[in-house]
Amino acid sequence: MTIHIFNPEHDIALAANLSNFTAPHAGRQLRSDLGFLPALWAKDGDAVLVDDQERAEQGYKRLAQLLRKHLGGAFQAQDVRFVGLKQLGAMENVTHVDPWGWNVAQKAQLKRSGVADDVLPQDERLEEIRQLSHRRTSAKVLPKLMMEGTIGESYECFTEEEIEALLGRYDRLVLKAPWSSSGRGLRFVTRDSFTPQVKGWLRHLLEAQGSVMAEPFYDKEKDFGVEFWATETGEIRYEGLSLFHTSNGAYTGNLLATEKLKRETLSRYISMDLLDNVNEIIKAELSPLLKGKYTGPFGVDMMIVKGEKFLLHPCVEINLRRTMGHVALALSPTDDDVVRVMRIAYGEGRYKMNIERVK
Repeated sequence: MTIHIFNPEHDIALAANLSNFTAPHAGRQLRSDLGFLPALWAKDGDAVLVDDQERAEQGYKRLAQLLRKHLGGAFQAQDVRFVGLKQLGAMENVTHVDPWGWNVAQKAQLKRSGVADDVLPQDERLEEIRQLSHRRTSAKVLPKLMMEGTIGESYECFTEEEIEALLGRYDRLVLKAPWSSSGRGLRFVTRDSFTPQVKGWLRHLLEAQGSVMAEPFYDKEKDFGVEFWATETGEIRYEGLSLFHTSNGAYTGNLLATEKLKRETLSRYISMDLLDNVNEIIKAELSPLLKGKYTGPFGVDMMIVKGEKFLLHPCVEINLRRTMGHVALALSPTDDDVVRVMRIAYGEGRYKMNIERVK
């Protein structure tokens, strides 16, 4: 039996790197309100760890009704049970734990709750995952993906002077914390807007995380991602495309459509041969990096950049965890005529997942 966990605060926990970590309120509430999500990909007989079992059952029932309404026979509910932390120590036949992402705080919580050491990762493995989750990994992979039709640069900087030097070369930069969740840890700066306030943020970040990633600002046309799975043997398996929406850098929703339709959408901007070539190089480059260190789902965020012609930024970010793109793939329709949007909405003090028709 596998215990599944939705811990969306994972990226922030990686930055803190503390066993006793308390996520910000928004992260805790997202985990509490949508803790039932792993039931969408769990198998019969598995368990899903949640804060409130009754609320999780109600939330999953509501979502299942929406999915049957919009996807029909494409969605089949699994026979899973929702459990709380107090039940974990007494559970038998637990062979695997599958969180949204692994970090020291998640391991410590499970260990305190009585989960056996033999189904939890070693501390050395967690540190390897944390270092691979640093944004420098994408910066190292990015040059290997450069070919005709692509664009992208990324620099790891350790001082304020390095940022000032880059501002002398580029009109506008995006500064990114090495570890941060979507929409957080970002600053858009120009020479004129590199104010004392921004410099204060930068100095604090350099002290806390050791460096900052700096990238030229690109005029984005469209966000999307490519989802993969890393196996124990080091093989990287392609899972599918993720066409998603963001607002101020934060995730808001995913397109639910067949792979064929998603490729047709992207082909309006870039060649699918180009994208396929990039994906093959990603698999080849990440296989030796991840082998023996990380097993499971991950995603590579990309974007289409405006210019004289559209260009592909092939590696904006590598998310070494499950992503909302994987959730969308678990709900993908098999009928080209069925196109929906999966959204996370906040209202009346709660987060909800909604399935809507494309407007």
